[in-house]
Amino acid sequence: MTSSSAFPTPSASLAPSPLVPYGWDDAWADEFAPYDAQGLVAGRVIRVDRGQCDVATADGVIRADTAFVTPHDPMRVVCTGDWVAVEPAGNPRYVRAYLPRRTAFVRSTSSKRSEGQILAANVDHAVVAVSLAVELDLGRVERFLALAWESGAQPVVVLSKADLVPEAATLAHLVQDVETSAPGVPVLAVSSATGEGLDVLEAVLAGGTAVLLGQSGAGKSTLANALLGEDVLDVRATRDMDGKGRHTTTTRNLLALPGGGVLIDTPGLRGVGLWDAESGVGQVFSEIQEFAADCRFQDCAHVAEPGCAVLAAVDLGELPERRLESYRKLLRENQRIVAKTDARVRAEIRRDWKRKGADGRAAMEAKRGRW
Repeated sequence: MTSSSAFPTPSASLAPSPLVPYGWDDAWADEFAPYDAQGLVAGRVIRVDRGQCDVATADGVIRADTAFVTPHDPMRVVCTGDWVAVEPAGNPRYVRAYLPRRTAFVRSTSSKRSEGQILAANVDHAVVAVSLAVELDLGRVERFLALAWESGAQPVVVLSKADLVPEAATLAHLVQDVETSAPGVPVLAVSSATGEGLDVLEAVLAGGTAVLLGQSGAGKSTLANALLGEDVLDVRATRDMDGKGRHTTTTRNLLALPGGGVLIDTPGLRGVGLWDAESGVGQVFSEIQEFAADCRFQDCAHVAEPGCAVLAAVDLGELPERRLESYRKLLRENQRIVAKTDARVRAEIRRDWKRKGADGRAAMEAKRGRW
């Protein structure tokens, strides 16, 4: 008897599922089993647009409505990369549920409500594309990496347009600068024009799901086309004056790579706000946390405290001052975001302000006494 499921689970048939190229595995099959029993169809969301989504299923790509699983919480909406349970028939067909996410790449929105926005789900690698056509902004790289680490994915930095840096020594120096700002992260110099580094990147991405991130003009669409082996995505030239480009990708699209693996292309991100990413920030600046373990005070803020091992490392040239400033900036931003939604954190910040105010007043009184 033929199963009513859209495709057999691995235990029910020796034939591989047509969804394997999209990342389907035994663990997803187990998660989907209750929906399979209801006769629902499994699929992966490859694009979301205005309350509807395109879903890759065993029988091909279908269009489905997300009305049944679109709550008021923006963190729980269906997004590109989700595995979903879809009605087997109907006009329109509806997504009835999405499977628990293994990872989720989230940034804060520009909304005054301080909401999180999910850019991609179930991602194994977060590829941060950085153009070598303009001066490196290491602070922005660190910001992307903080979000990538927080998502649960493994970050990869791709220095695109490497052909614009003809001198090997200069290119090596640029790679080293980024490696210093990205401990534990592979940094690859890649040229879509010459093919340099593409084979290494393809090997890294094979067998998993990668999300491609970066500013407009970073060469993401050109890079995606090179990985796909064909011009699937629109590409526009960047402005000569500042190397920036217009958004050529306006939605997040999930594409199966010919060499294995899946790629989610995203629109260029002008703003990349942190969203509850304290552990991600810590991972980006792991060397600062290692120095901090030797500070005299456990709650050392690394500003002017006596016995601060972090400040000592800066003085000794072991830690670039730029790295410490970037670390402080991202921690402050993350704390503000968390405080808007967490009353306990807000109370801790108020207590900290009061303590610092009292310390400042005491110092002023002591100074006046000496006068």
